[in-house]
Amino acid sequence: MKVILEHSTAHSSSVKDLHFSSNGKWIVSLGSGGPCRVWDLSSGIALGSLSTKNRELFSGCRFSQINESTWVLYIAANTEKGGSILTWSLDNYERKSSKFIIRDAICAFNISADGKFLACGTPSGDIVIVSSTNMQIQTTIKKAHLGIVTALAFSPDSRALASVSMDSSARVTIIEGKKTSGGVSLWIALFIILLAVAAYFLKVERIEK
Repeated sequence: MKVILEHSTAHSSSVKDLHFSSNGKWIVSLGSGGPCRVWDLSSGIALGSLSTKNRELFSGCRFSQINESTWVLYIAANTEKGGSILTWSLDNYERKSSKFIIRDAICAFNISADGKFLACGTPSGDIVIVSSTNMQIQTTIKKAHLGIVTALAFSPDSRALASVSMDSSARVTIIEGKKTSGGVSLWIALFIILLAVAAYFLKVERIEK
């Protein structure tokens, strides 16, 4: 196994998130207090450094391909006012936009495989699904969990969103507008089974402790 990228001083604070681009060319690393760095995997060189401003704290990052030649980077950022989603251009590594989303912090963040939806989880257990096209909230699920949302994952067909929490619960939510008349798809069924197993082992681990 060969190490292709190693930088011990890339971030001054803890690394909060990592994400590979789907074309396998880049990886983004995100420090909670900044910066967010985009790396070229073939050379190991930092292509861009994205800084915080207005006392932001970064919490998540995801690449997305808009068309054949255009890529963007979405970053979840928190301030004392709440959570926002930032959009960065990978052409010039400049901030394109910032959209305030919720009055709570964003502690979990992900993007659907088709790039159409962004999912945010909060410390209050809420889940918010945002359209990446206009940055408008499509669905809000209040108290989806009783504790902090720790992870979010879309199904490969982007029809369902799986979420897990510190309360040891797991949930699968059907994305509005993505439902099919044939009922629950095979992917969703597999998600439910896998999450149920994960929740079981989390509970067993807590009992043993």
